[in-house]
Amino acid sequence: MIGKKEQAEILLEAMPYIEKYRNKILVIKYGGNAMQSDDLKWSVMRDLTILRFVGIKVVLVHGGGPEISQTLSRMGIQSKFVNGLRYTDEETAEVVRMVLAGKVNKSLVHMLGAMGAKSIGLCGMDGNMLLCEKEKEELGFVGKITQVNTQVITDCLDAGYLPVISTVGYDNVGNIYNVNADTAASAIAGALKAESLILMTDIRGLLQNKEDEDSLIKKVYVSDIPSLVKEGVISGGMIPKINCCKEAIRRGVNRVFITDGRVDHSILLELLSDEGMGTMFVKGD
Repeated sequence: MIGKKEQAEILLEAMPYIEKYRNKILVIKYGGNAMQSDDLKWSVMRDLTILRFVGIKVVLVHGGGPEISQTLSRMGIQSKFVNGLRYTDEETAEVVRMVLAGKVNKSLVHMLGAMGAKSIGLCGMDGNMLLCEKEKEELGFVGKITQVNTQVITDCLDAGYLPVISTVGYDNVGNIYNVNADTAASAIAGALKAESLILMTDIRGLLQNKEDEDSLIKKVYVSDIPSLVKEGVISGGMIPKINCCKEAIRRGVNRVFITDGRVDHSILLELLSDEGMGTMFVKGD
């Protein structure tokens, strides 16, 4: 256990960051291993509650791929993937809505409430938030976001709530869409002109050498992304994730972080400390 002097030093280090984010909007995308471990889940909810208590307007955007797969399996429906993305027919889309907007979303709202946070559960269909069309015909009802309506989110923030948003979209003819959580968080953060977006993932951040977690790149300018792709530093599954970072900044978000959701209190360490945790993406000088 750390002593009182160390506790005081931690608070002093956090003070300027708390002041910087006070009354600003912070969007956090939550999923991966941090959502699978109960201990880590409570740690994340505690972090979000602290941020809300110090005056930061937190918006939580979550996925739930493993929960969807487990539910489909119990229902005797086989999961099918096309180039790493879940094929979503109409039946699967209904299961996605049930699992994300029902089970996962309400579980997170309940946990935040247990921590003392005033939170409310939403999905991309509420308030006409996420209007979609098909990303690709071969993926079925996987949604490409065409419009973000932030009114219901800002209404909740203004009323003092922490919105918890599941990534289910819609179209004007009644179809339901499964939307990638990174993509949804990026679009929502951009539409809100958020101060920062945090993408929680299963690695430390962007690594110079994918085999060496000590090769973390702490800061990346958006203008450097094409050369990092060409060099192979950004490859595979990191390409769409970092495209989301780039798109959020293009839409007006000041900073985007990729941080390690496997580490306790990674959000607080990322935002409220000098050292940070993962990789920060910025527009440039």
